[in-house]
Amino acid sequence: MNSGEKIDLGVFNIEFIHVNHNIPDSFSLYIKTPTGTIYHSGDFKFDRNPAMEAPSDIGRMANIGNEGVDVLMSDSTSVIEKGQAIPEESVKQELEKIFDQYRDYRIIIGTISSNIGRMAQILEISEKMGRFVAIEGYSMKSNVLIIKELGYLKLDAKTLISSKKATTLPSNKVTIMCTGAQGEDRAALMRIAQKEHKFIELTNKDVVLFSSSVIPGNERTVQTVHDLLARQAGKVINYRMMGIHSGGHARAEDAKTLISLIKPKYLIPIHGNYFMLKAHTELGQDLGMKPEHTLALDNGNIFNLSKKEFWVSKKKVPTNYIMVDGLGVGDVGEIVLRDRQKMAEEGMFTIIILIDSQTGKVKEPIDIISRGFIYMNDRRDLVNEARDKIKEIVLHTASQEPFNASYVRDELREELGEFLYKKTHRRPLILPVVMKI
Repeated sequence: MNSGEKIDLGVFNIEFIHVNHNIPDSFSLYIKTPTGTIYHSGDFKFDRNPAMEAPSDIGRMANIGNEGVDVLMSDSTSVIEKGQAIPEESVKQELEKIFDQYRDYRIIIGTISSNIGRMAQILEISEKMGRFVAIEGYSMKSNVLIIKELGYLKLDAKTLISSKKATTLPSNKVTIMCTGAQGEDRAALMRIAQKEHKFIELTNKDVVLFSSSVIPGNERTVQTVHDLLARQAGKVINYRMMGIHSGGHARAEDAKTLISLIKPKYLIPIHGNYFMLKAHTELGQDLGMKPEHTLALDNGNIFNLSKKEFWVSKKKVPTNYIMVDGLGVGDVGEIVLRDRQKMAEEGMFTIIILIDSQTGKVKEPIDIISRGFIYMNDRRDLVNEARDKIKEIVLHTASQEPFNASYVRDELREELGEFLYKKTHRRPLILPVVMKI
């Protein structure tokens, strides 16, 4: 698709509007319906000097705003950050300064493989500085090949080399660009930090750059990889120390600019946790929108738009996770997941019991199988005590008429569970198999 192109999908007429993002060729959507118009921002930011593409089509956005828009659905990922997104040209200049400052070092850069613009900047600067580039990470290698094929990036064929080849060259001739800036367990940068990479070993002649911000929830793993790298490399630099990263999402002033351009009747923030959505509604209110026209909705909420009014339904669309397990889709529920988690954390204790139908007593032997809870050969004392406890429980539950196997199993789970917890302070998943003969 090209900016300005339109398609019809049933009653919807959709126009694609060029916006800036870390992935080039991103679009906002202007959607016309029989009952109203919607502007969906997609992931966006405003950048006067973007990498690899033209600035966002602000002129068309202003024209759309003048036409009248009922609903603006706008990206909220970075609205809690003040100001505007850092221009990509500024990031490029900072990277060039670091390459110049550490010209005698090997430079290792971790970033996100979907950040096409950043990868292109790193490759261009490296080539300009006479460096060869080794790329580590399958997704990153694939994306570089794609942007080369699409013509976004023009490199000398000799610039890209293997990591094995990189180890044979002087440090000042090598850049290593890799995945793992979020501390992902098996990503390239973490394997390098943990000394598990087949070819790359860190020395004090290495400078490691983190050209990405920390995705919420990854703080601990990112700090771990920082610490590991700091113990081995000569220098570690992240985006907070120098301006070597610009996010792909609108900050507060960019979000307000879009609201001012589109001039919607209603604002529905999207793409962010509730705290971010709420902050986004406040930006709209700062620009004069009525509080009841700025709505922070939850996943599953249904908003309705007619020619006369706008409202949110009381009903919600289910948005819980659908698990894919083998060939099954959606057939693994919370109970199964809970059992799996319990087995993984505290093990499993299976008992197989035969009950005499005439006496109600347990027939010997009682089979016990322990997996991930205790090693039975080392805890014969506990196993024998458990057998005695099982007999005691069965005696006062199985003698009732009529015989209720379900009741016996429930009591075994409850009472044997308490017994094992008192002995070990662990609660294995107890699986009683009860048969009357």
